[in-house]
Amino acid sequence: MGSASRQALATSREALSALAASCDVGTAATLFSVGRAIASSSQLSAALADASVQPTTKSELLGKVFGAALSGAAATLTSTIVGQRWSTPNDLLGGFEDIALRSAAIAAGPAASLEAEIFAFSRAVSTDAELELTLGSKLGDPAAKARLASTLLTGKAHPATIEIISSLVAQPRGRRIGALMAHAAAVVADEAGASVATVESARALTAEQLSSVAKSLTKTYGREILINANVDELLIGGIRIQVGDDVMDGSISSRLNELRRELVG
Repeated sequence: MGSASRQALATSREALSALAASCDVGTAATLFSVGRAIASSSQLSAALADASVQPTTKSELLGKVFGAALSGAAATLTSTIVGQRWSTPNDLLGGFEDIALRSAAIAAGPAASLEAEIFAFSRAVSTDAELELTLGSKLGDPAAKARLASTLLTGKAHPATIEIISSLVAQPRGRRIGALMAHAAAVVADEAGASVATVESARALTAEQLSSVAKSLTKTYGREILINANVDELLIGGIRIQVGDDVMDGSISSRLNELRRELVG
């Protein structure tokens, strides 16, 4: 994301913070819907991302396209997002996704643990090849994929989680399910002032071990760390931790690979 888009995103997030008290799950749903509508029209997305087009002109265009479908906080946020200068149309879509995710997190509240539900869904999908293919297929009907995700989660997850997952599988923007869910969980956690650490081990770690890892990482990063624990038998032993772009690989498989490279060299 270019510097212009980063500034646009920061301004959009400030607008969201100012409207936090007015946000509900419906706000997130509307923002996701607007993003899908914009993505479906290359002409519309290009026009709204064009820095030479005045914000007032963009607002008029939004009114013509969406009319009364936009109201309240969603209308204000949509106007704010398209009123910024985005480097590319894809960055504009990313902006809508980011603000929609954060709106859902705000609506649910910090006690909802949306990121945990998102990761649980991601793990469930990764163990079901047919489901993963259905939800990840580029040829699948977006609305059908959204309905499937909603059906699977209804009664088992928070309404905000259902909105997030069903919206993202309908518009993945080229990402695989695992990456899609990981990004969503990271954004939701960030809105709550936390970061996600993906901890992989050859065998399941105990609750005490995971708590110890979380405390250590929280001290290192200076903010709350939420653990996404996965088992990967290919690691053989040890653990691999990733927080954002930082990777700490203490697995036996990694050490063996390093040894092989040294021997070959």
